[in-house]
Amino acid sequence: MVIRSLFTSTRSRPSCQTNLCNCSTRTKRPDHDSVKVDDSGTRAEVGTPTEEAATRAIVLLPVVRQSEEDKREPEGRLAEAVGLADAIALDVVDARVIPVRNPRPATLFGTGVVDDVTAVARAANAELIIIDHPLTPVQQRNLEKAWGAKVLDRTALILEIFGERAQTAEGALQVEHAHLTYQRSRLVRSWTHLERQRGGFGFLGGPGETQIEADRRQIAERIARVEKALEDVRRTRSLAREQRRRNNQPVVALVGYTNAGKSTLFNRLAGDHVESRDLLFATLDPTLRKLELPHGRTAILSDTVGFISHLPTSLVAAFRATLEEVTLADLVVHVRDISHEETEAQADDVLGTLAEIGVEPGQREVLEVWNKADRLDDAVRKQRELAAQAQGAVLVSAETGEGIPALLIAIEDRLARRATVREATIRATDGALLAWLYRNTEVLERSDEGETVHLTLRIPEARLSDTLARLGEPVPEPQTPSQPYLP
Repeated sequence: MVIRSLFTSTRSRPSCQTNLCNCSTRTKRPDHDSVKVDDSGTRAEVGTPTEEAATRAIVLLPVVRQSEEDKREPEGRLAEAVGLADAIALDVVDARVIPVRNPRPATLFGTGVVDDVTAVARAANAELIIIDHPLTPVQQRNLEKAWGAKVLDRTALILEIFGERAQTAEGALQVEHAHLTYQRSRLVRSWTHLERQRGGFGFLGGPGETQIEADRRQIAERIARVEKALEDVRRTRSLAREQRRRNNQPVVALVGYTNAGKSTLFNRLAGDHVESRDLLFATLDPTLRKLELPHGRTAILSDTVGFISHLPTSLVAAFRATLEEVTLADLVVHVRDISHEETEAQADDVLGTLAEIGVEPGQREVLEVWNKADRLDDAVRKQRELAAQAQGAVLVSAETGEGIPALLIAIEDRLARRATVREATIRATDGALLAWLYRNTEVLERSDEGETVHLTLRIPEARLSDTLARLGEPVPEPQTPSQPYLP
C-alpha cells in the first residue's frame, strides 16, 4: 500500500479547548524570527520556551473513489484538512493521502494501513488522528482501540472549530445543537457494568432502559430545549427583518468559501473591525452593519459563516436561523478567492450549498466578487480582468481597497433592479405626499409645472404596494413567495 505524505512537521502551536478531542495542553506561540525552515521543508521553532507541548495530531485523507464531479486533487484536499486542524491550533506532525480500494466496514482501512498508521502514531507520539472522511461509530471505536489515540472524522473536526469560534449566545446555541445531533448518532454500546437499569420496585419491576437509551433520551431532551431557544432566535430575526423592510433597508449578504476574505471585505465596505484572519472559519457569528451606497442610499450588509466542501447537513440544520439571512437577502454577494488554485471547485461547493438552502443563482440576484486580486501576477491579473468583465463579476482586493468603488456601484445597480420605475403626477399643494415619496422612494427626476409636480420615481419592491395606494393607482395582487428549504 502506497501512502503519500504531504509533509512532516514539528510545529508547536497553542492547543484548542474542545469537547470532542479533549485537548487541554497549551504552548506559547513563537515570534516570526524564532522560526526556521530547513532544506526538507520542515518548520521548527528555536529559542522559544514552551509552557506545554501542543496536541500532536496526524491528518489522513482516505481516497475511496475519485468522483467525476470532484474537481479537487487529493493533495489540495489534504492541504485543506491540515488547514482545518490549524484552525484549532493543533500540532500536525504528519499528513497523508491513503488510497482505499475496498472500504472495510470495521475500520475503513485495510489491516496493512492500520498497522502502518499505528507505527507512525507511536513514533510521533500522536494523541489525535484526524480522518478527513465520514466514519461510522463502529469504525471510530475500532480505530481508536487499534491506534491508542483519539480519532475525529471531518464532521467532528468542523464541530470542534465551530465550538471554539462561537462568541454570541446565538452562535453557541447553534453549535450546541449540531454537537448534540452528532453525539446522538455516535452512541455505541461501551458499558459492561450497566447492561440495564431496572424499572419498578423489587422483583416486580420489569427491565428498564439501557444506558444508551438513557443517554439518548437526555440528549433528545436537551436538543428539544435548544431547538426551542433557536426558534426564539429565529422569531427575533424575523421581526428585525420586517422592521428593516418597513424602513426600506435592503439586505446584502456576503457568502463564500471559508477564508475567501469575506470579513476583510466586510470591514472595507462597512468600515467595521470584524475579526479577519488568514484562517479557515475565522468568522462564525453573523454580523450586520449599515452600508453606505454611492448615491446616498443605504443597505444592511451581512457577514455570514463561510462554506466548505462536504459541509455536514447537521450544521446546515443548526444554522437555520443564520442562513435565513442569506435566503431572504435582497442581494447575495458571492465572494471568491480568485488567487486560489481551486477557486472553481470552491465556487461550485458554495453554489451547491446555496442551492440546498433554496438560493438558486438563476432565480435570485447573485453578484460574484473576485477577491484577492493583489495576489495575482500581471499576466494572470489581465486574464482575470477580462474574464470578470465577460461574466459580470467584479475584481477587487479587500486588503488594498482596489475595485471597491466599482463594487459599490455594482451593488447599488443590482439593488436597483429590484425596484420599479414609475411616473407620477401630484398636486403641488400636497406637501405630505411629496415628503412621503422623498422618504420612501428615490426621486430620479422632478418637474414643477404650475399647480402640479411631475416625478420619476424608483420604488423599492417592499414599498411598491403602499406607494401605488397613496398615488391612487391599482395595487397588484400579492404573490405568495416560495419558502426556502431549510432542513
